[in-house]
Amino acid sequence: MRTPPMGWMSWERFRCNVNCENDPKNCISENLFRDMADRLAEDGWKEMGYDHVMIDDCWSSMLRDKDGRLQPDPQRFPGGIAKLARYLHDRGLKLGIYGDLGTHTCGGYPGTTLDKIETDAQTFASWGVDFLKLDGCYSNEEDQQKGYPLMSKALNATGRPIGYSCSWPAYRGGLPPSVNYTLLGEICNLWRNYDDIQDSWNSVQDITDWFFDNQEILQPEAGPGRWNDPDMLIIGNFGLSVDQSRSQMALWAIMAAPLIMSNNLRTLSSEARAILQNRAAIAINQDPMGVQGRRLLQERSLIEVYWRPLSQSASALVFLSRRQDMPYQYHTSLAKLNYTAGSYEAYDVFTGKTLSGLSATTEFTVSINPSGVVMWYVYPKMHYEDPQDDVIPSFHH
Repeated sequence: MRTPPMGWMSWERFRCNVNCENDPKNCISENLFRDMADRLAEDGWKEMGYDHVMIDDCWSSMLRDKDGRLQPDPQRFPGGIAKLARYLHDRGLKLGIYGDLGTHTCGGYPGTTLDKIETDAQTFASWGVDFLKLDGCYSNEEDQQKGYPLMSKALNATGRPIGYSCSWPAYRGGLPPSVNYTLLGEICNLWRNYDDIQDSWNSVQDITDWFFDNQEILQPEAGPGRWNDPDMLIIGNFGLSVDQSRSQMALWAIMAAPLIMSNNLRTLSSEARAILQNRAAIAINQDPMGVQGRRLLQERSLIEVYWRPLSQSASALVFLSRRQDMPYQYHTSLAKLNYTAGSYEAYDVFTGKTLSGLSATTEFTVSINPSGVVMWYVYPKMHYEDPQDDVIPSFHH
């Protein structure tokens, strides 16, 4: 996971809906995951990088099998997990699964206690699983201290590359000294630092505030193979307007966050799809340098500016409005945002327009909708005599 993982996950949209009798289309069953795999493969998602289908809680039977192994619910996953994994692999996709380092999962299903770590890692590998999210409900500090590193070892010992998401910091308040980010970076590919996302703009703002209020601690910990995870993308559900959806996409790109959607891909609106499949936003999120961005400014006008350095001397800027009245005209220049002297071009991620002939001191105005963003991909303008120096981003053609 040298760039943040991308894909789809069941939890925020479908939760622990196991009522297949009355709600067969939306219950946690092999049909739901096959459907979402079909959508990723057929609707252009996979080509954009969205290649994981991740099963969250409530997939398993309430009992382990006679050999002490986890098993899927036989009614809801009659074909078993290995067959589902093959279905995904045949379509060039990867399968994620969910476990919990405690007596039970958050939804009350069997947990992975310390004595079961090796068994469960072997089971997941034998099924052809590519990713594990390991939650922390019904566990204590001591078990987490032992269990998260142990599962990392056990997954590696299977010989199968399995991405590893640790919910550990979210259960320890997310900050040092209770959380050792150096250790997490060595044993996990990503980690949930903070609360679960809910289907509301309030929740997106709360998560954003926490991550950027604590950026001095969190920002340096991220990098290739080790990512902070502010939780799922809820674009295309019920709680966000189109502007707020662009805001979540922009902020998650700045944060170098995993782009894991939790929505209904069968009924997604064209606006939601356009935002989630925005080439420039994805290219910024997936930048190979893997440096997480930061908040530069919080203005009294309730405008905030975020920045992320990118490879090839480029960078991304996000102007976010926390206002609730009307579009706001925000005046600034690149120099005010710490850019050095020089000539720049800016590509507007959501309008597709290019602003050229910007010097660092050129004053400009951006119009930002309430709870919306303007997002720019900024790159230095080279002289055309030396075309190989000219960094034109690929999504730009």
